Amino acid sequence: MRVVVVRHHEEDSAGFIGAAFEARGATLSTLLYPKEGALPDTGGLAHIVMLGSTSSVYDEGEARAWIGEELTWLRRADAAGVPVLGICFGGQLLAAAFGGTVEHAGRQEIGWVTIDSADPELIPPGPWLEFHHDRCQPPAGASVLARNDLGVQAFRLGRHLGVQFHPEVDGDQFRLWLDAGGRAEIAANGQDPDRLLAQTIAEEPEASARADRLVASALRIAAEARIRQACDRPNPGPGAADGARDS
Repeated sequence: MRVVVVRHHEEDSAGFIGAAFEARGATLSTLLYPKEGALPDTGGLAHIVMLGSTSSVYDEGEARAWIGEELTWLRRADAAGVPVLGICFGGQLLAAAFGGTVEHAGRQEIGWVTIDSADPELIPPGPWLEFHHDRCQPPAGASVLARNDLGVQAFRLGRHLGVQFHPEVDGDQFRLWLDAGGRAEIAANGQDPDRLLAQTIAEEPEASARADRLVASALRIAAEARIRQACDRPNPGPGAADGARDS
């Protein structure tokens, strides 16, 4: 099972999510995009994991080109039958690629947050780590799986799963975020960065288990979509092959 992880910053990694895929026999490859070059061909991929970004889906300027490439690539992946697990910016990107919208949420959401889940077995209520200021409205045809007072926190779209929170992050990765500018951002939001780091470290065992369940849910959603697609294929009926030979 080949899984490609697309990250947007040096300090980002698939963390607990990558470990959960590897525990199920996946071989992970990671691309730092756009710094490391073009997005890969989707042929032979079993799953795509799209990580977060300090950019917004609606950004203009220099970011517009690579964001546009990612939107096109996600549509190409869908056409090829490759499921996507979109995390934070990755989930927003997934929504926008298929007709949803992304907007500024009006405030930042940072910290460990419990969400309202429509299916706790599929999407545990958390707590999950949040670090964002945007929110998305998934496209028509998507099923909202979880939300809170700020907006949608998880949605299902065909074979894909998008989440607003960060299930991948452990203490080491969060420390890298602090060093990359997160410390000032958290302080400006009226919170204590060191206290949040300590909480992230304390949450590691349970966060790892929740991430494992989330990957199981992503794989389940993809499998159910494959079954539905197979059932929807028209049955040519008896004699169709003979008719083809006669034509």
